[in-house]
This record gives sequence, C-alpha cells and structure tokens, in this order.
Amino acid sequence: MAVAIDIGIPAKERKNIAEGLSHLLADTYTLYLKTHNYHWNVTGPMFQTLHTMFMTQYTELGVAVDDVAERIRALGDFAPGSYKAFSKLSSIPEEDKVPNARAMIMNLVKGNEAVARTARKVFPIAEKSNDEPTCDLLTQRMQIHEKTAWMLRSLLEK
Repeated sequence: MAVAIDIGIPAKERKNIAEGLSHLLADTYTLYLKTHNYHWNVTGPMFQTLHTMFMTQYTELGVAVDDVAERIRALGDFAPGSYKAFSKLSSIPEEDKVPNARAMIMNLVKGNEAVARTARKVFPIAEKSNDEPTCDLLTQRMQIHEKTAWMLRSLLEK
C-alpha cells in the first residue's frame, strides 16, 4: 500500500513541477551524452584542453541527472529514463556526426543555454507552488549552465 505524499504541495502542482523537471532531465541527459561523445572524439590542437574540460563537464552533468531525477521521485512521479522518452522531451538535438572542435564548442554553448532556458521555464511553476527545494535545484542548474556557456563561448573568441 502506497503512503500518500503530504509535503505541502497539492498533487496536481507536484505533477506539473515533475513534468517540467522531466524536460530538464531530458535536456540534461542529452547534453551529458553529447558532451561525453565530444570528450571521446575531439581532435585538433586544443585536444588536451577540450578533452579535460569536456570530462569535467560530463562528470558534473552525470551528478545533475541524478539530482533532477531524484527530485522528480520526491515529488511522487516517475523519472523518464529511456532514450525514447528523452528524445520526446528534450529540446537539444542529438549528435549523430563528429563535428570539428570549434563546432563541438558551439554545440555545447547552445546545449548549455538550452538547459538554462528549460530550467528557467520550470522555475515559475515551482515558485508558485512554494516548492523551495525545486527552486533551489533550478537556480543551481541555471547558474552552472550559464557559467559553462560563458566559458565555452570564451574559447570561440579570436
């Protein structure tokens, strides 16, 4: 027998927040996969720098997908966990080729900005429901993705 959730957020509001977080999870996982792919396949004069940077980024994203999925579960919903589900929910296109290093950087800028936008869309839903833990998670995700996008953009300067 399931025990009812009574955390001060009505079931319908929890469901709406969890749906938004499912999009965030899909974007985060898609960006994780793309970043890991680039880590494996980057070439060129910036190989060592990018290989190391991408590893740092995909490692952080790996922790983030767990944090987002666990928040969805704490709200009483099931977290999506398949490529099929993620492809339907994500705003980030999959990578099916191996671009050059500069294109990899640009794609990761766009990916990090997309995750920040997705988190920003969920924030007012969580805020309206006084869901401070989700708001805190979203604030952290926006901060990390905006900073990562800035750092990546700086590599594109001539």
